[in-house]
Formats: sequence, C-alpha cells, structure tokens
Amino acid sequence: MKAEIIAVGTELLLGQVVNTNATFLSEELAALGFEVYYQTVVGDNPARLEELLQLAETRSQLIVLCGGLGPTDDDLTRDVVAKHVKEALITDEEAMAKIEQHINRAGHPMTANNRRQALSIEHGRVIQNPNGLAAGTLYQNDQASFLLLPGPPGELIPMFRQNARPLLAELLPQQELLSSRVMRFFGIGESRLVTELADLIEGQTNPTIAPYAQPNEVTLRLTAKAATEAEAQTMLDHIEHQVMLTVGDYFYGYGDDNSLVAETVKELRAVGLTVTSAESLTAGLFQSTLGSVPGVSEVYKGGFITYSNQAKQDLLGIPAELIAKHGAVSREVAMAMAEEARLAMDSDYSISFTGVAGPDELEGHPAGTVWIGVASKDSGVYAKLFQFNRDRQYIRHSAVMAGLDLLRKQILGEKLQ
Repeated sequence: MKAEIIAVGTELLLGQVVNTNATFLSEELAALGFEVYYQTVVGDNPARLEELLQLAETRSQLIVLCGGLGPTDDDLTRDVVAKHVKEALITDEEAMAKIEQHINRAGHPMTANNRRQALSIEHGRVIQNPNGLAAGTLYQNDQASFLLLPGPPGELIPMFRQNARPLLAELLPQQELLSSRVMRFFGIGESRLVTELADLIEGQTNPTIAPYAQPNEVTLRLTAKAATEAEAQTMLDHIEHQVMLTVGDYFYGYGDDNSLVAETVKELRAVGLTVTSAESLTAGLFQSTLGSVPGVSEVYKGGFITYSNQAKQDLLGIPAELIAKHGAVSREVAMAMAEEARLAMDSDYSISFTGVAGPDELEGHPAGTVWIGVASKDSGVYAKLFQFNRDRQYIRHSAVMAGLDLLRKQILGEKLQ
C-alpha cells in the first residue's frame, strides 16, 4: 500500500520548526509494510490543503496528516479533511472528559476553542492522545484512509506508537513488511564507497542499498521487503555480507542514532580501560565530543588543552628544545603530548592533536595539516599525519573523528598504519 505524509503548518514552511515528524513516520510506516512515496508540507491554508488532499487521493491509499489539530483558528486540518470526505465533526466524549479535567485542574474557564480539540470526523476511529489534549482520527472511505495526528512530536510519537500503529496493523494489514538496517562507515568518502559497491548497487532489486553522506562519514541503508521479519533479516544478512567483503575495513557500527564516539566509548567500557587527551588545534573539541556520551565518566578521567607552545611545556612538560627542533606541528611533538598526558592521568590510552586549523599556514604547514598521536600503556606511542581540507571548523571536526577512529582501532587490536 502506498502512503504519503502531509505536514500542516506555516511555521514549517518558514523554517521556524524542523519537520522531524516525517522522518519518524516514514520509518514507522515502512516497518508496517507501507511504502511512503511522498512527503509534503503545506501552510495553514484551507484551499491549498484541499488541493493537496485531492492530489494525494489519486496516488496514495494511506494519507497521514500531522499538525493542525490544536485549539486555534489556524488549526484547520480536521475541518478541511471532514469537509473533503463530506462528513460532520462530532465530539468524542472520552477526549472531552480529558479536556474538562485538565481545564478544571488548571482553574481556567472552558472556552469554545478548548472544545475543538475533542472533535473527530464522524464514522472515523478516534485515536486518544496520551500526552496531550487533541484527539486524532483514522477515517476510511472508498478513496483512501486518512490518519490525523497532532503536530508536536511529544504528542505525535507516543500517540502513534501506543494507539495509531496497532490500529493500522489491525485495519490495514500489509502482506509484506519493510525492514531496514543502517551500516556506518568512516575513512571512506561517499563517491568511493559507491564506486566500490557499484555492482551491488546497480544490480539491486530486493534488498536495496541507499548511501547517505554525512560529515566525515557515510551510512548505508539496507532495506528488504519480505513476508516476515525473519525472512527480511536473512536477506539483510546476505547483502551485508557482500558489502563487508568489499568495504568492511571502514565499517564501525549500526544504527541511525549511532556515532563513532558512541562506538568508541562502548569499546572502552567493554574492556574497562581509560583514556585521556592533549589537544592543541581542536581546543577541547575531542573532550567535549567524548562528554556527549552517557556513561563516559567510567572511562574518561579528564584531559589537557595545550593550545600554545607554552601550555605544552607548562602542562605536559614538553621540552622547549623538542618544539624548537621539530616544530609544534610534528610527529615528535604529537607523540610526546600523547605519552605525557597518559602518564599524567595514569590512563590506559591517550590521544593528542596538533596541527593547523587555518585559515593561515603555521610553521610552513598548510591549513589542514594535523598530527594525531596515540599512546597506549601496552603498545607504546604512535603518530599519524593527516591532511584535511575545507574550512576551519570542518578541519577540527575531521581531526576529532580521525582520532576516535584511531583509538577505536587500537582498542580492538587492529594494527595502526
């Protein structure tokens, strides 16, 4: 069954609110077996919404509308859809009782616009809102099924998961379901990854392979269509095996919400080892990135920001002669920073960053020149030269990602090169 999502709200068109509901709903509908072919945003305009409903009916069997169910005059979704399907709006008593209880508890007088949120399309199925006051509706006729949901994600997400999803599974069961798996890669660009996987991508039917470029990494979404989840997972396992044979050296984890830092912290926690860092050009960005992961305090003791040469000497004890001889942007200084930081914090691992964020050259090195050092209690000290490009912030972010990857590989026992 083809589905489409219509987000209603002028604030979305103006860019004041990001349409995260479409992402959530697309994933949820795909898991139920619906194929989402279209996503549209329309403002709080009844004529344009009606025009869009007419178009949607010609191409989709399930039309999901989010937004426009609130109490104000510009919350027009239920009114336009009711008029479109030639049905009346009626008050749902359960939703009305919830609104009255809320109003009485707040000590406010009941107004007409409060009552609007209990309205539902006659002959539709009311969907109760566990986190808000606006009731949703699933209405079906010979042309299509219309699912009306509130706009705030804090209301839409629990309403869909608790009430709308089971209703769709009951009333609109699909013979096949879609199951996806997201694979994440670092150290290979999108163009090269696509080139390496060209035969798989060009010959894809089911499962499908979709690459997505993100800052300093690439993800692959593998999607299989099957009658059962077990069958879909078997198909995904097979295509993943083929992918890994080609680009497995760059793979680091799974999932939309995953990240290289989360994987690195997970590996540290798994082996019970600790890390510290000494940062020059990244100026604490590595430590801040680590700190974004819950539970990192188990493995991260703290670190050093040694932006100037004097700070490298005062905080880490790097000899002035070493810096004078080799320069701050050098293998020797990167290795010394990593090892001295590790010793100072008595940690198992340490990462150091020294380089040129730009835009100007430093010590004759162009912007983007970065040395990253890795010190290990068991494996000694290692440093690697990188040459990043683009703007200053991208260079700093690239350095952090490369440092995380080096640390992750060191933990896993891979040979650094």
